[in-house]
Amino acid sequence: MRTLTGTSQEAFKLKASLLTLTTCHLFNSDPLLIQQQLKPLVDQTPQFFRALPIILDLSSLQPSHGQTVDFSAIISCLRRHGLIPMGIRGGSTEQQTFATNAGLAILSNVKLETAESTAPKLPSSSTAKLITQPVRSGQQIYAKNSDLIVLTAVSPGAELLADGNIHVYGRLKGRALAGVTGDPNTHIFCKNLEAELVAIAGHYWLSEDLQDLYPSPSKEGVHISLHQERLQITVLN
Repeated sequence: MRTLTGTSQEAFKLKASLLTLTTCHLFNSDPLLIQQQLKPLVDQTPQFFRALPIILDLSSLQPSHGQTVDFSAIISCLRRHGLIPMGIRGGSTEQQTFATNAGLAILSNVKLETAESTAPKLPSSSTAKLITQPVRSGQQIYAKNSDLIVLTAVSPGAELLADGNIHVYGRLKGRALAGVTGDPNTHIFCKNLEAELVAIAGHYWLSEDLQDLYPSPSKEGVHISLHQERLQITVLN
């Protein structure tokens, strides 16, 4: 048998990269409780959660849960609903050992604002995708490398996605996801907000969250942005 060495064909190359991933902050590690609360969210917006990479943040777990995290059960729960658990952040040494044994990576507690300050800025596109026809239920519109401008109504069950900002000048009753490639500096502007879901760079609010924050959807336009990993909403005068 002869072993070939010094071949000129390169099999792979490792490069560092910066990715924005959705983080699930665990307040309770009971897999059954997680299942009960996760299923309605996935049923309401299945496209958003499909094949979604996710990180488990253990920093908010109570001390009583320190030794009781069943990572295998939690992983199975997430995968049943189409999510892809990648790793954990925070937690005790014991929890990190259990997570590693379950096949999860251990991620450092790096703040998003620190990552933003060192990440290279991608050139923004000066073009935008313009939609002048109503966006009907079941339709999905994606603006790649640009903003998305919709002049008409967006029906329930319709989905808007953009690498850049999203502007909706009609009534938004469907879903709007800006910065889908991970840009936290994107925004959503909407004249009449009655959305099923809004999201920026993986951080999202569902309709019930919006109803608490924005009880009068037909009266005022809004601006939604992301600050320190939290969405915020501002009324446009």
